[in-house]
Amino acid sequence: MTDEYDAGPVAALRRIAFLLERHREDTYKVKAFRNAAAAILPLGEDAVARAVDDGSLTDVPGVGASTAAVIASAVRGELPDRLAQLESTHAAPLTAGGAELRAALRGDCHSHSDWSDGGSPIEEMAMTAIELGHDYLVLTDHSPRLKIARGLSVERLRRQLDVVDAVNQHLGGAGGDGFALLRGIEVDILDDGSLDQTDEMLDRLDVRVASVHSKLAMDATPMTRRMIGAVTNPRTNVLGHCTGRMVTGNRGTRAQSTFDARAVFEACAEHDVAVEINARPERCDPPDDLLALARDAGCLFSIDSDAHAPGQLDFLVLGCERAEDAGIEADRIVNTWPRQRLLEWAAS
Repeated sequence: MTDEYDAGPVAALRRIAFLLERHREDTYKVKAFRNAAAAILPLGEDAVARAVDDGSLTDVPGVGASTAAVIASAVRGELPDRLAQLESTHAAPLTAGGAELRAALRGDCHSHSDWSDGGSPIEEMAMTAIELGHDYLVLTDHSPRLKIARGLSVERLRRQLDVVDAVNQHLGGAGGDGFALLRGIEVDILDDGSLDQTDEMLDRLDVRVASVHSKLAMDATPMTRRMIGAVTNPRTNVLGHCTGRMVTGNRGTRAQSTFDARAVFEACAEHDVAVEINARPERCDPPDDLLALARDAGCLFSIDSDAHAPGQLDFLVLGCERAEDAGIEADRIVNTWPRQRLLEWAAS
């Protein structure tokens, strides 16, 4: 007997893509399902049902044989086989711990869209954040220097802020108690410690994550000076993936940067800058010894997914497990705070 399914074909395709991303499957596998969802969404339910009935689904650009099978099952009110398989293999909890702290998180301060090196449109990231129960998501696409990631120039960032406003207007957020997409950036920390965006544009943002992406093997003394320069900038809110290390994944591994971590974390504590607990499995940054050092230095923290795709927004629990293991209290984690408190902190 086939299980019943009443969420519709677009939801089925989006759920499949989400589960594939959450399990870090190859991007090309994910895109087929997201592209198919985007292709049938404007057609309407009746037109999609007719295409199922007359066998013309694969004539729709963006719909292939495997995605057509999912659509057909969902239209008939049956649980698609592909979705059933993924629910049984890819939907299990990602961690053994961290659930209590994950429940306390209100949102995520570090995420990317297809405006830079993310894989999905802004609105798809926002919709998935809502489905995960977030009160807010900070959109933090890259700054201009990171050309390989299509970092945003001043003009492109201005245009993106208009899109964020439009998404919030559509979702009914930003001004009330509902979900809000917050304006942010992951701004490069330049060699001299300055930030890779104009003060004018940084001042227009809600949250600013500052990260090192280049010259990661710089000698410890100049790297320390560089990072402290960024941390002491009054516009910096979060120090992103502080060591830059890669411990696993298809991009290979990378040793962590060397710097005077105690001096950097003491500067973070003094200047009210949160140290990011980057939840991406391939980063797991900072490592355990530095996480304990930041804890003992009195730092605030931000547990962030650094998501480059909607399914990766669910990585937050990986960071929560590490924070719980390190004995970090929930109130020291800025994204457990109500949105207004977060915004007031980031603006101060």
